[in-house]
Amino acid sequence: MGDAAQDLDTKGGALDTAKDLLAGAAGGVAQVLIGQPFDIVKVRLQTSSAYSSALNAATSIYAKEGPLAFYKGTLTPLIGIGACVSIQFGAFGYARRYFEAANQANAGSSSSSLAKDLSYGQYFAAGAFAGVANSVISGPIEHVRIRLQTQPHGAGRLYSGPLDCVRQLTTRGGGVFRGLYRGEAVTIWREAFAYGTWFLAFEYLMNADAARNKIRRQDVPSYKVALYGGLAGEALWLASYPFDVVKSKMQTDGLSGKDVRYKTMRDCFAQTWRAEGARGFWKGIAPTLLRAMPVSAGTFAVVEATMRALS
Repeated sequence: MGDAAQDLDTKGGALDTAKDLLAGAAGGVAQVLIGQPFDIVKVRLQTSSAYSSALNAATSIYAKEGPLAFYKGTLTPLIGIGACVSIQFGAFGYARRYFEAANQANAGSSSSSLAKDLSYGQYFAAGAFAGVANSVISGPIEHVRIRLQTQPHGAGRLYSGPLDCVRQLTTRGGGVFRGLYRGEAVTIWREAFAYGTWFLAFEYLMNADAARNKIRRQDVPSYKVALYGGLAGEALWLASYPFDVVKSKMQTDGLSGKDVRYKTMRDCFAQTWRAEGARGFWKGIAPTLLRAMPVSAGTFAVVEATMRALS
């Protein structure tokens, strides 16, 4: 990342990164277990017109498919999202330390800890970097999860499980990049806006609380960590939701030939606008925001608790 990164202490930086990765993995498991039922309702609303509301979708899924349907496709995200959140926090921590080193170098001889403080633009950039790094694995993982969540119930099932889904996406979809990685361009845009906003909002709220109460950041109470994490989750989705809708549409589209409705990300945006207007980009936002508060609160609470335990 440049000369500033070379100034980071190699041993300490590697240890800090390992802590970030471990804490992120723990937060990712919590995120999936809390959020999966909300997520399947969101995806069904985004990709189908069969439901009139989030409540209607939830009750319909429960009545027709049973309670376990809310955890369809959980195995893939349970493994994968743990890795994703691990990468998010590892990449964010690395980028944060890079900016701290750069700020310290620019401050010259000043030894004040304030010289290393990140601007909020730098917090957003570090979060966006984490999101783009994460998109390499989040794209295919979410593609598989969405296919499993939206497939017909019972005898009409299209995929026998995650591995069969990967196989079909690869063979019928035109290979790894055209099939498994379908929708990757919009995924990258979504991740950059989402995690830039997520980390920025959380760091702003934590730093403001510490300054307001004249305490160290690590002394902010756990209940406030969870609250600020939850609010950051709301900000994440408000900043990135239209990209997520387009991603879901592309990742539930036909796999080949005439079954493919959306040729590109731009084409999907255009078709959605023509058919549904601005409202089409916000379908399913209510259950998403309802889900975001507990999921993001749980993620940051677990990550912060793990980091403090490792300190």
